[in-house]
Amino acid sequence: MKRELIENLSKQNNGILKTSDVEKLGITKPYFYEFLAKHGYKKLSQGVYLAPDSWEDGMYALQQRFCKAVFSHETALYLLGLSEREPFQYEVTVPHGYNATNLKNQNAVVYSVKPEWYSLGIIETETPMGNSVKIYNTERTLCDIFKTNCHIEIQNKQFAVKEYIRQKEKNIPLLLEYAKTLKVEKAVKQYLEVLL
Repeated sequence: MKRELIENLSKQNNGILKTSDVEKLGITKPYFYEFLAKHGYKKLSQGVYLAPDSWEDGMYALQQRFCKAVFSHETALYLLGLSEREPFQYEVTVPHGYNATNLKNQNAVVYSVKPEWYSLGIIETETPMGNSVKIYNTERTLCDIFKTNCHIEIQNKQFAVKEYIRQKEKNIPLLLEYAKTLKVEKAVKQYLEVLL
């Protein structure tokens, strides 16, 4: 019975098990650790384990460990289909005051924003491996790449904006609203005037 509960949870989460999720099912840690050892699960991070027959999804594993980290900037562009290449490093945004030391140790580029800006435009999407992660929506991501602390290459920025303009579901009023809030309105408008 306990084994079946854990196996079902593993299937639902594409081979990933978290100690906290297993405990919610009423299963003790000793039993869970015995299950992990018996079935050859690999430890991804504290309290997060991967089945031996599953591929490791770095994005999903990172966000499982650091739930406040929202994929942003070029990582979000990639997940939104607005980038030609997969990012070398994951870029994430956290609220100001969040201790990002361990996150930076995972080779992530961390941006810190005011708490009132942190939740602006958070959505969920799937990684290339089919796991659900939090990222910023297209309009928020485009505003982020216009900030002075973002070191995106000019051709990548141009590609992202051009691809956005081609999309049917673009929301220019929302883009301009976010641009005003995030204080990048002038730069965003200059780009739009050239491309629209």
